Amino acid sequence: MEEYTLLRQFADSWMLLLLFVFFIGIIIWVFRPGASKEYNDTANIPFRHQDKPATSKEARQ
Repeated sequence: MEEYTLLRQFADSWMLLLLFVFFIGIIIWVFRPGASKEYNDTANIPFRHQDKPATSKEARQ
């Protein structure tokens, strides 16, 4: 029972703090300056190549 209590206290205090800092780090990473160019580039991947739908022959390959 002693090990459970120790792990429970750790999870309630330091692990909670660690996960909160990790969450804030992810938020900062997503909204950092210059990130919008990367996200816009990724969002436009489906539109880069041909402007027409695939033919039935191309779709089967």
